[in-house]
Amino acid sequence: MFALAGRNARDAAIARHGDASGRVFVLPRPMRRAARFTAALATGRVCIPPYTGPICAALLFGATGAYGMVLGGHTRTTVESTSSAVGFAIDKVDVTGNSQVSDIDVLQQLHLDGDTSLMTLDVAAAREALMALPWVEDAEVRKIYPGTISVVLHERKAFAIWQHGQDLSLIERSGSVIVPFTPGKFSNLPLYVGLGAETSAADFDRLLARWPDLRKRARAIVRVSDRRWNLVFDNGVTVKLPEDNVAQALENLNVMDRDRSILTRDIVAVDLRLADRITVQLTPEAASRRDEILKARDKALRKAERQAWHDPKVGEKQV
Repeated sequence: MFALAGRNARDAAIARHGDASGRVFVLPRPMRRAARFTAALATGRVCIPPYTGPICAALLFGATGAYGMVLGGHTRTTVESTSSAVGFAIDKVDVTGNSQVSDIDVLQQLHLDGDTSLMTLDVAAAREALMALPWVEDAEVRKIYPGTISVVLHERKAFAIWQHGQDLSLIERSGSVIVPFTPGKFSNLPLYVGLGAETSAADFDRLLARWPDLRKRARAIVRVSDRRWNLVFDNGVTVKLPEDNVAQALENLNVMDRDRSILTRDIVAVDLRLADRITVQLTPEAASRRDEILKARDKALRKAERQAWHDPKVGEKQV
């Protein structure tokens, strides 16, 4: 009976399609469900929920808008405006660790305004912007939701003033220039002068620290031909140090000043470049007085010689 029914169905299909060979056209399996659904939809056997049309239209318009937003490059602006409107606008910036950098400088580097959203803030870019400030050695930027930025600054430390030509700059111990020098807060820092002085200053400062009195009175420390140092003291006396054995030369200078107050005398310079001798240059006034004293002494000696020559008694006494 089943075989008979199968043959009848096949014969009916052959009759409809006119296929004498007995073959029936069958849709591929993946397309059968779609075909059945389409047929059910056409015959009214499928019930479409209400508001399906408006919802589909809204989804279409939303997808179109999103595509246009991405294509036009307005994604960040849109997200920022939306997130700010719902409560993620940046309304507070906590800055710590700053001494030379003002809070205003930080805000300007971050380019914040009333519409900036915490969600769209690029922390890495904000850190790089803060690192561009001359005084900033390192920076940490963190988001604190819903609307706060935490900024921790690590500032560079001024070590000395470096004069190169007519320019004055504040430098670190490494010799790196921080900012141009302006009189004020850092005027008491040591002054290093000359090409190469900035990179050698830290080593010489550690050496000079062994003689704190000399270090305190040094007004300028001059690098000569990037080989040796001259010390210029607060009274204008210049001490010329050797290229080698600098520590021994400084010790000799300290002893001479302690025992003979050489740095407070009427002199211009003390030359310590030669290990076996010390040369002292007098001021013009002191040199004139010295010449007068020497002339007076020579005159007295000549007078004494003449008296001894003409007066035998004087000569006998001298003999």
